[in-house]
Amino acid sequence: MPTTAHASPAPTSAKPRRAKGAATTQDADVDVDERVYEAVSKALLSGKLRPGTPLRERTLAEALGCTRGAIRKVLARLGAEKRLVLEYNRGAFVPNPSVEDMRNTYRARRIVEAGLVTTLFGRLTREQVAQLRKHVQAEQKAFKEGRREDAFRLAGEFHLLLAQMAGSEELQSYIQRLVSNTELYKALFDSVEAASCAPKEHEEIIEALMGPSLTRALDIAMEHLDELEQRVIAGAGTEQEVDLADLFAGARR
Repeated sequence: MPTTAHASPAPTSAKPRRAKGAATTQDADVDVDERVYEAVSKALLSGKLRPGTPLRERTLAEALGCTRGAIRKVLARLGAEKRLVLEYNRGAFVPNPSVEDMRNTYRARRIVEAGLVTTLFGRLTREQVAQLRKHVQAEQKAFKEGRREDAFRLAGEFHLLLAQMAGSEELQSYIQRLVSNTELYKALFDSVEAASCAPKEHEEIIEALMGPSLTRALDIAMEHLDELEQRVIAGAGTEQEVDLADLFAGARR
């Protein structure tokens, strides 16, 4: 009696394997990009990069121990964020805003943040108030410890937090651009001593938003922006040379 032949199971196709080391290389590239981005961002907020300073690819690559390609990507990213000025065939530069540019930016912030205050007045929940106060405590800690870059970043994020609580994504996006510009103005032209009053002013804004007077809340918020504008404009025009190799020495790997 003939034996029934059992067909062998079809061989399972092996899953394509990623070339060994490919993922690691890609991850390493991302790590380098983020390290360079963080280093240049911190340098911008440190106040040590002066307005109009050229950021040469070769100089930065040598200072940060990476390729010019990595530098180019980061400079393009910061240019898209309007934190650097990119000029065709000339390269990247630290912004050198005119007094009129700065006045226009603060004017826009006053208009937008007046709307924020009106929207949030008397409507903050206990959880939101606690979140805002915790943020202000982080600001105070950064100023006290002399972490200028973190202090300026946190000061800007306070206003972004208010925009988030107002619940409008379009508003958040617009305020983020305005805050990013004014953060840079502060870093370029404001002194650490003067800027250290920001946490106190933010605490006053929180209290005012809880009531009882909307007019008072608007006055406090506008006075805060007025003072910031006056300080950065008064500080504009200070010249100082900077050595990029020294500035980025701690970020090199």
